[in-house]
Amino acid sequence: MQVRRLLCFSFLALILNNLAAQDPQFSQYYAAPMYLNPALVGINQKGSFGINYRNQWPNIQANFETYSFYIDNHFEDQYSSVGLIFTTDREGILGLQSNTIGLQYAYQVELTPQWTFRPGVEVAYNIRDLNFSKLTFGDQFDQNGLVNATSLEGLNTGLKANYFDISFGGLFYNPNMWLGATIRHITEPNQSLTGEIAKLPRLISVHGGYRIPFASRNDNSERSITPSFNYRTQGDFEQLDLGAFVTLDPLLMGVWYRGVPVKKVDGVANSESLVFMIGLQQERTTIGYSFDYTISDLGIGTGGAHEISFTYSFSLADPSKPPIDVRRLRCPVPFIF
Repeated sequence: MQVRRLLCFSFLALILNNLAAQDPQFSQYYAAPMYLNPALVGINQKGSFGINYRNQWPNIQANFETYSFYIDNHFEDQYSSVGLIFTTDREGILGLQSNTIGLQYAYQVELTPQWTFRPGVEVAYNIRDLNFSKLTFGDQFDQNGLVNATSLEGLNTGLKANYFDISFGGLFYNPNMWLGATIRHITEPNQSLTGEIAKLPRLISVHGGYRIPFASRNDNSERSITPSFNYRTQGDFEQLDLGAFVTLDPLLMGVWYRGVPVKKVDGVANSESLVFMIGLQQERTTIGYSFDYTISDLGIGTGGAHEISFTYSFSLADPSKPPIDVRRLRCPVPFIF
């Protein structure tokens, strides 16, 4: 019994460390601004509330579900933005779940009449735990292959990992172009559930884009195409999203390629998926849906990935108060207006 228990925990340690190799990701990364970069908190110069949901590989048991909720506000007189973000990520087979709540702050600096710089910081608290009730052991199977409800294995089902985390980000932008970077998990906290050392590797992300207007209308509606990219590396993991979205106000459409084709893994090109997005932007509300079509060896039989985003903007400013005599540039990303 002790040997079986040791083997079980060794297997769990291996699985959990592999699952901890990278952060969850959103294909609609600019529809999850605070998750992408703490410098994007309050970027619309007002306030906003948003929800992001992602279901990856829904056709297999090893699927991943990620939820993110955020609210932020920009304080014009203080050149500052503050926001709160809550993220939950769940893995299907073992029921591994991570809950993170983060407080973000960004300061806005007007560098020139055209360029703005925003440094940002996030302080977060994370709780990780495992649903041991989803594990199945050999003594639960009878000669007919039926599974009994309980096992004689004695496991500590109260294992959790709690830790603080710190991330930094920065963003340069003008009316048509932006370039940002994020460094997450500065202290590389230990997130092991089994008493081992499983440090969360630092994640480095570089992202940017360029807005190209291609038509003008008297009603001030947006007509543009915006090539964009999001490169990230974390431990041995490396990935690039490269594509563009088109704005035909109120319609949003986008296509991205995800992968690093010049880098091969076990002799195979690192190509993961093609991402297709469609959205609708109406006054203060933006809704988007995207689908990841898997082109890796996993195949489309996994179900790809479905993602939904919702953003609502608001203003807490006194409408009778005139704006302060400084320039305020709107970041040229339609998702976060």
